[in-house]
Amino acid sequence: MTDTAVVARAVVDLTAAGRFTEVEERFAPRLRAAASAGTLRVGWETEIAKTGPVRAVGTPVSEPPAAGLVRVSVPVTCERGGLTVIMSVDDAGLLHGLRLAPPSATSWEPPPYAEPDRFTEHEVTVGTGPLSVPGTLTVPRGRGPWPGLVLLASGPADRDLTTGPNKPFRDLAWGLASRGVAVARFDKVTHVHPETGSAPGFTMADEYVPHATAAVRLLQERPDVDPARVFVLGLSGGGKAAPRVAAAEPSIAGVISLAGDTLPLPQAAVRVARYLAELDPGPATTAVAESVARQAALVESPGLSPAADLLFGWPASYWLDLRDYDPVATAAALDKPILILQGGRDYQVTVTGDLARWRAGLARRSDVTIRVHEADDHLFFRGEGPSTPAAYEAPQHVDPAVVTDVADWIS
Repeated sequence: MTDTAVVARAVVDLTAAGRFTEVEERFAPRLRAAASAGTLRVGWETEIAKTGPVRAVGTPVSEPPAAGLVRVSVPVTCERGGLTVIMSVDDAGLLHGLRLAPPSATSWEPPPYAEPDRFTEHEVTVGTGPLSVPGTLTVPRGRGPWPGLVLLASGPADRDLTTGPNKPFRDLAWGLASRGVAVARFDKVTHVHPETGSAPGFTMADEYVPHATAAVRLLQERPDVDPARVFVLGLSGGGKAAPRVAAAEPSIAGVISLAGDTLPLPQAAVRVARYLAELDPGPATTAVAESVARQAALVESPGLSPAADLLFGWPASYWLDLRDYDPVATAAALDKPILILQGGRDYQVTVTGDLARWRAGLARRSDVTIRVHEADDHLFFRGEGPSTPAAYEAPQHVDPAVVTDVADWIS
């Protein structure tokens, strides 16, 4: 088996030596579709201009593997500070993620609204066969029966939706279980089995429906959970997918969409890339925006066919499936109550571009609740001013008002 720490150290050494093409050769297809030797060079040189030349490279720190991926952090000391190189490495030594972060990371601490003595956690397996994934059930103490909730993440995320030192799905699970809701969360199939995300024929339905419905049934089979009151909650892409999951599983009691996007994804990706380029002008962000625009044009072309340079490294089958899926229309056709929450500071999914479509499409439904948390960003962290990716590197917790909204709506 590949020694991921050795791989990580080699990647940092090559990067520090300016051998960016050799680093790119280690990119897995998904990462290669989103970055290149050129973008790595510009990003690295931009950081080094701030911190000064590299003086020392520290010992790589590896997290427990999630099946095919190991997250490794490598501290780098520079003349005027430092940084941390964080990468995800598979068993073959290929990189599925690579980013630069501040020099120190803080461990996750429970949010103030979590009361660990009020619930227990159980490790479970979600799904069957070779594509099963590990998960966690967070269940209130007592006899119940409690309402249940399945969490759906966006992208190849782990069960906690780990982002820097933050774990927003663990925040939600612990906060909601403290208030009498049993919560199921699980590592995405594209996190545990990363090869699936770029496999020919893979679709959004494959990414979400099998494991979401399996998690629903795990909750429904528990004697301390009310099988008639199991809901699904999705965030970002999970919020877009939640109506599709509910349409596929009639026993689901209702749908919660947090920052669920409704704008066609290629257009949203270009919007986000341009926002970041305007926020931090420079060669690196300009190169990324141009690359995203090029890939989005390929994805939206009428004659879309399999290609190696499609957005996010997803196959043509995924993009063709997305073309046929309208989350708002699907939600409107559901005979289930719906809760939609949106962050006012969110630049990835916006009030004007995405929430407006939910409002228009669901305006005639009396069982739809829509709320905007003005100070919240995409992960529903409270803040001020323009939202930026760098903000996720600081320890934060999901807005307690969001936990209250969800718990009260379910109850």
